[in-house]
Amino acid sequence: MSSAHAVLKHWPNRRPLSFLLLAAAAWFGLYQTLSPAAEALVAALPVDRDSRLGGALQFFLYDTPKVLLLLTGIVFVMGMINSHFTPERTRAMLAGRTEGAANVMAASLGIVTPFCSCSAVPLFIGFVQAGVPLGVTFSFLISAPMVNEVALTLLFGLFGWKVALIYLGLGLSVAIAAGWVIGRLKMEAHLEDWVRAMPHTTAATADDRLSLGGRIDAGFASVREIVGKVWPYILAGIAVGAGIHGYVPADFMASFMGKDVWWAVPLAVIIGVPMYTNAAGVIPIVQALLAKGAALGTVLAFMMSVIALSLPEMVILRKVLKMRLIATFVGVVASGILLVGFVFNAIL
Repeated sequence: MSSAHAVLKHWPNRRPLSFLLLAAAAWFGLYQTLSPAAEALVAALPVDRDSRLGGALQFFLYDTPKVLLLLTGIVFVMGMINSHFTPERTRAMLAGRTEGAANVMAASLGIVTPFCSCSAVPLFIGFVQAGVPLGVTFSFLISAPMVNEVALTLLFGLFGWKVALIYLGLGLSVAIAAGWVIGRLKMEAHLEDWVRAMPHTTAATADDRLSLGGRIDAGFASVREIVGKVWPYILAGIAVGAGIHGYVPADFMASFMGKDVWWAVPLAVIIGVPMYTNAAGVIPIVQALLAKGAALGTVLAFMMSVIALSLPEMVILRKVLKMRLIATFVGVVASGILLVGFVFNAIL
């Protein structure tokens, strides 16, 4: 190993603050080059920039590095923050708390914890063992995949802080209300028998002795784990979005996803549930739909159903929940999403 390579490898641990400052400067500098670079690439191709193909290519060549750069930056930062929020600490913060305020705390923790629907079963079991109430557990499990750093960052980067803030408030409201309703229904009997029979455990707290260099390592690990998994969904989502942007007429999209079509919101939810993707894959599609005249409420309902009510997550949860509880979960969350869609289409 050369001396230069060794210095670069150990720099984040030896000089963590200088590393973060230079990395941030490099990130911002690269971000500023994305738009002119995309235009230059399209201009170098044998296509007319103003044609449908030219518009689709510009969309893809600009949004792909933009989304990946945004995602890498925020996942790195959140990976450092998330080193505080291990599953053990999350359970410890929620265990033994009453409903209501605990639903709010659980939904809020979902924003800053790096858990997705693939973590649903082990998290669910851990929460039950730690004595976390069922409704509080659902508030967390709804919020964690739906209102996470990936979704909020991409929404902010593509649509601005207002849309990101709206989505944050709506997602938290759905997670809090749905968890509270499920808790009021007292459906603990509809957990699978083997889950209810598990003994309760004491939730441990996390170790806070990580150095800044250690948290930087956690940030890099988070980038490898999350970005390494979602980049195919990003490419697929942006490709679909580019196709919509370049080839789908605005009037066609508005005809069945506009605010004047009463059945648009339920249809968006029905279409969203069987889709197998996540925030990184669906948000570029959302961007293209809005640009083509789809209503914000309808598109938000579609996005929320894709992320919070995906069919693969239901299959995973079937290992720990009986069908009646799964049906109740889907019904309550879908009702909240429908309400969000109808209200936004009515007021905007």
